[in-house]
Amino acid sequence: MKIFTSSQIHELDRYTIENEPIESINLMERAARAITHAIAMLWTNYNRVVVFAGPGNNGGDALAVARMLAEQGYSVEAFLFNISGHLSADCTVNRDRLKNLKKIEGFTEVIQEFNPPQLDENTLVIDGLFGSGLNKPLAGGFASLVKYINSSPAKVVSIDVPSGLMTEDNSYNISANIIRADHTLTLQIPKLSFLFPENQVFIGQLHVLDIGISKEGIDAADAQYKVLEEEEIQAMLLKRNEFAHKGNMGNALLVAGSYGMGGAAVLAAKACLRSGAGKVTVHTPKKNNMILQISVPEAIVQIDSNEAVFTEPVDTEDYDALGIGPGLGQTENTSIALIAQLRRTQCPIVADADALNILANRKAWIQQLPKGIIMTPHPKEFDRIDGHSTNTYERISKAKALATRLQGYIILKGKYSALCMPNGKVVFNSTGNAGMATAGSGDVLTGIITALLSRGYKREEACMLGMYVHGLAGDIAAEHVGMESLIATDIIQYLPMAFKKLYE
Repeated sequence: MKIFTSSQIHELDRYTIENEPIESINLMERAARAITHAIAMLWTNYNRVVVFAGPGNNGGDALAVARMLAEQGYSVEAFLFNISGHLSADCTVNRDRLKNLKKIEGFTEVIQEFNPPQLDENTLVIDGLFGSGLNKPLAGGFASLVKYINSSPAKVVSIDVPSGLMTEDNSYNISANIIRADHTLTLQIPKLSFLFPENQVFIGQLHVLDIGISKEGIDAADAQYKVLEEEEIQAMLLKRNEFAHKGNMGNALLVAGSYGMGGAAVLAAKACLRSGAGKVTVHTPKKNNMILQISVPEAIVQIDSNEAVFTEPVDTEDYDALGIGPGLGQTENTSIALIAQLRRTQCPIVADADALNILANRKAWIQQLPKGIIMTPHPKEFDRIDGHSTNTYERISKAKALATRLQGYIILKGKYSALCMPNGKVVFNSTGNAGMATAGSGDVLTGIITALLSRGYKREEACMLGMYVHGLAGDIAAEHVGMESLIATDIIQYLPMAFKKLYE
């Protein structure tokens, strides 16, 4: 699913109007019907409804919804804010339609003074002040109105976007001046800012409403951002040849574990094997030998010359992919071995955990990373590499720039893990849950992606499939054990069911 910028959203509206063809007022009417239906499914007509409409098309939507709800028997009071004396054309039409409606409880066009209505726990507020076109923080009277709504016990439904929230970058926004909706009824496609954790307090429960925006227009538009869907993942799956053997199903190498952190190597190795790799070798210190031999008998254990930490790079000529970093530690000897390993490795690389922490402490080494490297940091790990970010949009922008500069791939892990690619585009994952916020989950992801690379998937495909199947296994695990008790081993346990679901 493509995610569009504010300007692209308005271009798609225009494309639909010109090519369906449909008049803009009728497209607004179609959107209002979808919004009204969604509201009617959530609240009965016993609720008192107060509609706040702005001067633009978002306000026009709100006024049309006010009319439709009143016609269905809801007690509706509407306020149109026309402070500047200029309404959009479609907002004007819906104002006139509402003024002539006898069933409306009350309609006020606010030009100067405004006495706010009382909002109690039995009131449903419909927020139609500002939509996706907003490009600066709310101030003055509108900011005061937002604060008044937020301080009330009323339930709030926002049309398309909570007023005050911008669709992309909210770095310089004022959080106190943004509507905190209980439900957001967004039109056709989620907005980019909806995918960021810091904005969830404003969005509430998200509902995406199909209002019939041109599919042809959506397909033709070039989007910088998209969200993974199951059909796209299924289309890239490789099928096993009936005559396959372990020698041609991928030979994966994991450099992982230090004394006391052998579990990270175990988790990565198990995940790698469960993700289809024909052979998995784990290079690890001597003290982890018995742990791995007992925990993962299917893996080959290659012993480092040091008893406690990784100190010697491995010849990777016979391997199809390398995963490096889980539980590795950050000693001086390990750091030197890490950069030597990265420089000499010819096969695809997944760098995670301590591999990233070492690079963060030696930033000059980052420019020496091989082209095509895959890095899988969580937000704090990435901030150590590229400096502190105040919000997710800023962090993703930095990750995009770094991926482009290195010609590599960066997966920013989170609820909607974001894959930043060398071409500047970003793909968000759609699977996963809060139960996966547990130690070892990242080690599992490293093992999965390393296996997929060894199997022959291209880097872009391995990243997308790896993110998706990792989250899907976590979702299946949560169904069986619940989110509260989910651990990384559960993700590995349900990897077979996740792959089975995708292949079927």
